[in-house]
Amino acid sequence: MSGQHHPEPEPYAAIRAKAIESLLVEKGLIASDAVDAKVLAYEQDIGPLNGARVVAHAWVDPEYRANLLNNGTEAIAEFGYTGAQGAEIVVLENTPDLQNVVVCTLCSCYPWPVLGLPPTWYKSHAYRARVVIEPRAVLKEFGLELDDSVEVRVWDSNSDIRYMVLPERPDGTEGMSEDELMALVSRDSMIGVARAKSPAHVG
Repeated sequence: MSGQHHPEPEPYAAIRAKAIESLLVEKGLIASDAVDAKVLAYEQDIGPLNGARVVAHAWVDPEYRANLLNNGTEAIAEFGYTGAQGAEIVVLENTPDLQNVVVCTLCSCYPWPVLGLPPTWYKSHAYRARVVIEPRAVLKEFGLELDDSVEVRVWDSNSDIRYMVLPERPDGTEGMSEDELMALVSRDSMIGVARAKSPAHVG
């Protein structure tokens, strides 16, 4: 992969949306912090709930988990999560010995049907350039420090294939319901820059 990374110009739709937002804020029809809060909700809460539901079901149903890893698009569609942005979704399983991390080095290809809106940092030049070259350093900045024995694989999404990570199921979750398990699954854990939360850290 080439070491040259050039930020792409924003698409027309994004520029137009920003212009409309600026105009509405200027006229006092909306508040910029309200827009930011709504976007944040779709990035971190509403959107990733779909993916969390898929992950929780895979944790409790071995047959579904096998189907998910074999044909992510088809298994995810069982929940009704489909769309142009997720035409083909490949699911990567994290294990004690393997940490998968997802990036899109060209732009911001992302599995919208299961993760919602891509976070700002995912689209940033810094993340797209550095996670390929020094993934362990980037993960450490996210608070995830891995032993040297853990292999790190970086997967580059594109317009044809979007990747989603199936994080490891945390210890101490035996007997938890799917709804309870969903609360342990974060957007970042399904991108691969974090682990699923332990039950002790949810409440």
